[in-house]
Amino acid sequence: MSTDIAVADWIKRIAEDERKRDAVRVREEEMAARKADLVQLHGRRLIEELRATVARDVEAFLSEFSGNHLRDIVLEAMEPAGFVVRKSAPPAASLTVAPHLEVAALRCHYRFTSAHGLPPREDRLELMFAEDAATGVVQLKDHGTGQLFATADALSEFLLVPVFTGRPR
Repeated sequence: MSTDIAVADWIKRIAEDERKRDAVRVREEEMAARKADLVQLHGRRLIEELRATVARDVEAFLSEFSGNHLRDIVLEAMEPAGFVVRKSAPPAASLTVAPHLEVAALRCHYRFTSAHGLPPREDRLELMFAEDAATGVVQLKDHGTGQLFATADALSEFLLVPVFTGRPR
């Protein structure tokens, strides 16, 4: 014996809305898993490329001011896979770059110290790993502005200008 239950229209609408929410949640979970896989696969390589590019750019800047110790800049490795760039002569500046692959982010911390005895100014920014939808290539994106960095060269310039000049962006 079969009894058909008449389902009210409002129940059908709610059930359809819930199915749509479930589909969105599944798509978001799939995208998050894909991003995590891409970061695991390409994240360390991107960070190593960035560190090598920063080292090259610091060396090139120093060669422009050979013998001028007021322009000395030091690049120090930081584990795991991060680095610090320091300019000690006034106006002093430092940049600490710390990868956090578990959350697909690169955290950057600037510290600027003036020669006038004022408290140091600190700026922080977070770069997120983002996949280019058209190419599938993993890039870094400034979480605050949405600016994308397709190459290590572009990101190195963005990160180093404030340190080289001793002035916040």
